[in-house]
Amino acid sequence: MKTVKLGHSDLEVSAIGLGLMGMSPIYGQVNNEESIKTIHRALELGVTLLDTADVYGNGHNEELLAKALKGRRDQTVIASKFAFGPNFQGINGHPDYVKESIDKSLKRLEVDYLDLYYQHRVDPNVPIEETVGAMADLVKAGKVRAIGLSEASPDQIRRAHATHPITAVQTEYSLWSRDVETDVFPTVQELGISFVAYSPLSRGFLSGELKKFEDFDENDGRRNLPRFQPENFEKNVELVEKVKELAADKNCTPSQLAIAWTIANGALPIPGTKRIKYLEENVASLQVELTADDLQRIDALLPKNSAVGDRY
Repeated sequence: MKTVKLGHSDLEVSAIGLGLMGMSPIYGQVNNEESIKTIHRALELGVTLLDTADVYGNGHNEELLAKALKGRRDQTVIASKFAFGPNFQGINGHPDYVKESIDKSLKRLEVDYLDLYYQHRVDPNVPIEETVGAMADLVKAGKVRAIGLSEASPDQIRRAHATHPITAVQTEYSLWSRDVETDVFPTVQELGISFVAYSPLSRGFLSGELKKFEDFDENDGRRNLPRFQPENFEKNVELVEKVKELAADKNCTPSQLAIAWTIANGALPIPGTKRIKYLEENVASLQVELTADDLQRIDALLPKNSAVGDRY
């Protein structure tokens, strides 16, 4: 397994991580036993960065990870997040809430410390210096080794980093979600912060496995996202056909091409899955090498803003 260093921290992680959100009931039905087997297989393959959050399943995700990691804590770099209220309602960045949240997460995860702790979304009503100041206190207390931000703007990243070194910034990034290339990428590169890409497969769309809107479970959260709406779905499926063509030329799957593309652009992807089959396919993306010519061709076929519909 290739490894990378996270920011200026002493954390070394696998060059691809595992996003655990889908192991909680966000995209429909879940199977805890299957999810735990998938986490164990990830560790066998050398995947060390495991990404969770307190809001995923309102605590379920962290508790699930605790079960999976019994006796295996030393093999992992655990990243979790705070800020959202239950069911993704409301955002809270108050210092007291930060300190309350970490204690709850540590209890659910059954660990003494987190390797990486993200502010899941920036609270517009609390100066980021106050929130990050509280997160810095967690580092001093030994509850957290490094801190990160999710979906933060360049100005917020700079202000946060001036308060306490930010190790990682996590944002959605894929062939279909490239807004960060304009200003977030230059900011994190200048400051020496690692960029972590969630949803590198655009919530499964770029895998080529999704055929029509009606196939989604009635409880699947993607039913509420603009890109997945029936009027946009067909147009986006047509774009996926281009990804399939490119993948065939590189002798890999569409998923592997999409993930390899994020890596080639300097990101650390954390594709989510709850199945061993897809985990193994995703990890094999590390073997896909994209040349400068390949990247130019991908850009030509799938330029920025190709996807029809907004992310949220």
